[in-house]
Amino acid sequence: MFKGQPKGLYALALANTGERFGYYTMLAVFSLFLGANFGLTEGQAGVIYSVFLALVYFLPLVGGILADRFGYGKMVTIGIIVMFLGYLVMSIPMGGDRIALAVMGLALLLISMGTGLFKGNLQVMVGNLYDDPEYESRRDSGFSLFYMAINVGAMFAPTAAIKIKAWAESIGFSSNDAYHFSFAVACAALVLSIGIYYAFRSTFKHVEGGQKKADAASSAAVKELSPEETKSRIVALCLVFAVVIFFWMAFQQNGLTLTFFADQFTAKSSTGIQAMSFDVVNLIMLIVIVYGGFMIHDSKTAKGKGTAIAAIVAAIAVLIWKYTRLDGPVEISAPIFQHFNACFVIALTPVSIALFGSMAKKGKEPSAPRKIALGMLVAAIAYLVMVIGSLGLNTPDAQKLAGEAGTFASPNWLISTYLILTFGELLLSPMGISFVSKVAPPKYKGMMMGGWFVATAAGNLLVQIGGYLWGPLPVWVVWAVFMVLCLLSAGFMFAMMKRIESATD
Repeated sequence: MFKGQPKGLYALALANTGERFGYYTMLAVFSLFLGANFGLTEGQAGVIYSVFLALVYFLPLVGGILADRFGYGKMVTIGIIVMFLGYLVMSIPMGGDRIALAVMGLALLLISMGTGLFKGNLQVMVGNLYDDPEYESRRDSGFSLFYMAINVGAMFAPTAAIKIKAWAESIGFSSNDAYHFSFAVACAALVLSIGIYYAFRSTFKHVEGGQKKADAASSAAVKELSPEETKSRIVALCLVFAVVIFFWMAFQQNGLTLTFFADQFTAKSSTGIQAMSFDVVNLIMLIVIVYGGFMIHDSKTAKGKGTAIAAIVAAIAVLIWKYTRLDGPVEISAPIFQHFNACFVIALTPVSIALFGSMAKKGKEPSAPRKIALGMLVAAIAYLVMVIGSLGLNTPDAQKLAGEAGTFASPNWLISTYLILTFGELLLSPMGISFVSKVAPPKYKGMMMGGWFVATAAGNLLVQIGGYLWGPLPVWVVWAVFMVLCLLSAGFMFAMMKRIESATD
């Protein structure tokens, strides 16, 4: 899985891990912060949340256009600096009046602009590493590993957000002011990210762009496309972009309505083995066991197999020890549910790579567009689980009035949903990014990667619909809306499949 990849992949992946850790630490508590600090309703918080996400994913289009002209490396560096300034402003407690709200808006704009310069262009650089014929066949697996690294940062983010907020409260800060310490974590993460980027720059400097000599050499090595080929590829990509809008609309509910569900409808404590899933250390041990199993299978030496077995035994021992240390119910905080998605991405990535690698050897691996369509079907199944788990529950409005007498659901419904949704994400997101890097006309790589993020932005802008539905309607109806949209999108993708695949052969 890790063999045969370009060295630059690991440097760029680690740089992105630091940035994503900071971003998801902020996002884990952001929607709750909007309600607690400014007294906003779920609908109002949903608007701010979704507009912010939309900007984060729309501005990579602008960043990509600039990078096509000035170079990817320059835009990445400028982006980190701008993001740092935004997170720095978010870290300063300013109260909950209109001035504080306006300042927060400025900070969110800076974060969005910086992300626009950083995120897409870093991924274009990853894709450029695989333009080398030596690595071309490993493009999909490379992007899967890159995506896994993103989620390493995301996995620790909810725990970090909760712990740093609790620590701030313990030393005398108010509940509202304590949120800002979670935002400050992002500043430190960005310092780490830029440090990694420049420490290992020599491994990927050749794909940064922006140098006339390098551009000329690259142009000479790339096959020229006819205007017809260029047009057909762009049309195919736009069809894919139209579908993924609705995936991200459904997926990004994890920071809005799924978090509201965790906060308002999910049991506040857990016991036994289930309680262990809310400790990130236990999840890491499970990941070690999964990867150890693959190491046993892949290793060709007795030493390698022995090391893998020792890692598995140590992880199991830690889990047993942690289980014996459980003492009564474990309190559950709503943001902690967000670490499940990242954990599942990391654990399932080698499974995904192994599965599709095996299918490729048999000549049966589905194309990237087909994987994307299947991902939409899987997302629909995830929301079907939520529909079933929410039958018989109060409406959110009634739940607020009922208080402790309200209706509550087992945490297992959310955990199961995150597991299934992660299967869909692995079929769609890393495969989609890989597809764009492969199919985009060479002269428009930055812009087309930006187009992927524009589709993501549109989906994120539609996230606010969940906030408006949340309140008077039965909870299962909210999930049914997202389920139906995912099914319709999958149907459209399958209907357009021949056109998309023929344009990209």
